[in-house]
Amino acid sequence: MHKLALLLLASAASFAANKDDRIEWFRDQGFGMFIHWSHDSQVGSVISHSMVGSSEGYLRKFINDLPKTFDPYKFRPRDWAVLARLAGMRYVVFTAKHHSGFCMFHTATTGFSIKNTPFQRDITGELLKAFKEQGVAPGLYFSPDDFWWLYKNGKTIQRGIPEVQPKANPGLMKHDQAQVRELLTQYGPVDVIFFDGEAEGLKDLAWQIQPNIVVTRGEIETPEQYIPGVPLKGPWEGNMTMGTQWQYKPTNDLYKGGWQLISNLIETRAKGGNFLLNVGPKPDGELPIEQEERLREVALWMMVNSEMIYGVRPWIITNEQDYWFTKAKNEETLYVAVKLEPKNRWPHGEWKDIVLHSVRASANTKVSVLSQNDKVVEYRAGVVPATTFEQKPGGLHIRANRAQRLYNDRKWPNPVVLKLTNVKPALQPPVIETISGSWDASTATATLQGNLRSLGDSSSLQAGFEYRKITGQDVNERTEPWLPAGMLARNTTGNYSLRTKALQRGEVYEIRAVVKHPLITLYGGEKRVTAR
Repeated sequence: MHKLALLLLASAASFAANKDDRIEWFRDQGFGMFIHWSHDSQVGSVISHSMVGSSEGYLRKFINDLPKTFDPYKFRPRDWAVLARLAGMRYVVFTAKHHSGFCMFHTATTGFSIKNTPFQRDITGELLKAFKEQGVAPGLYFSPDDFWWLYKNGKTIQRGIPEVQPKANPGLMKHDQAQVRELLTQYGPVDVIFFDGEAEGLKDLAWQIQPNIVVTRGEIETPEQYIPGVPLKGPWEGNMTMGTQWQYKPTNDLYKGGWQLISNLIETRAKGGNFLLNVGPKPDGELPIEQEERLREVALWMMVNSEMIYGVRPWIITNEQDYWFTKAKNEETLYVAVKLEPKNRWPHGEWKDIVLHSVRASANTKVSVLSQNDKVVEYRAGVVPATTFEQKPGGLHIRANRAQRLYNDRKWPNPVVLKLTNVKPALQPPVIETISGSWDASTATATLQGNLRSLGDSSSLQAGFEYRKITGQDVNERTEPWLPAGMLARNTTGNYSLRTKALQRGEVYEIRAVVKHPLITLYGGEKRVTAR
């Protein structure tokens, strides 16, 4: 092989991965803002996907007519950046090009872009600049799929099949690569890039142009619209909407409350992931008030509790029931989010007794409520809300008071966070895994399978399963409680199974493996079973 070719191959190979130090940086950030926005926000449709299966007339309107009226004259990216910073978001990921192929940046590759609208300005460039100025790391979303390119080249618009991917279409690959080069050379350093599709031929190019860039989707796990039941191996990033749609949805939307969004952030961090929370701007360039309100609720919680979100890693377990853990990555400091349902919220000025079974105090341990001075409760003279604790054989007993008044009515619904310094694990937890569930229609019986991977520090345990019905529910909706399906005595590791008639014919269920340690109960990830 020619020497120059060998050098080029060696050079490409040297960039073919996320750098370890950059992955550590990424994991430390913890919380980011996702922004889905394109010219079809004008009609409130699902972003891009309305082109799939549409008529020729619809495609002409989408490609030729919609750009002529896209004029986000209220676009003030600094406002978004300031709000993201207040909410504690450390990085942003903006949809420079979604699947439709419409470019929200100035490009020489196509006229189907923001440049050929009444607005004309380079939205991507202005947005990245504004976020950088607020100290929020810049990031980009890029779709290798391109419905405009397929349409112009006489191909049926489709997604998720090999025939429409860049690797099957040299012209599309060249088109995508030219756009990635533009994005990574026009705006200075970009910290994160999210390839929503087959990333081969594009992520290597990104690393060659900007070796320090972190490729998320296309290189690491990026679960969408759900939180995994158990921590994933290695770095990962969960991405989620506030409502039901990624792009602006003017009608028929159902927003998650602030409590749910904060809970999702806590749970994601407890499981070692980053939480990428989406906003969908209106076509005039403003954020919907419902989204702004939720970000400001998150902002207050983060102002009080962000210490448990940044630079942390999972504890030996993710949670003990309503108590969720993160650990400072280089210290023996543990954060405990008391994540109660809003109806059971911790009243202002009241004491709460908490027992943690997985934590052992030392002679140097200190326990406090984040952002409180533990000296006074407003308007309650004589009450000294100092946090106290005592190590007992069954666990660490903590008594704390929620002394800081955050709302006028004192009904703060969101999690309170305890900080514990110089603590150690009090146990070696078992490890349980949910494998699968199957349905035998002839006997109306379900067979559930799990794997007890480790007994931890116990010689014998109870292992079994729980189930809940999810018929007719979407990916995030869960209204039914977990119910026991049975337990087995286990004194060895390995696979186990259980047959049950608890599941009803015609229903859809989630199952999870469960193991009862003498001090705590732990669970495997969720799996789906259809009883049909």
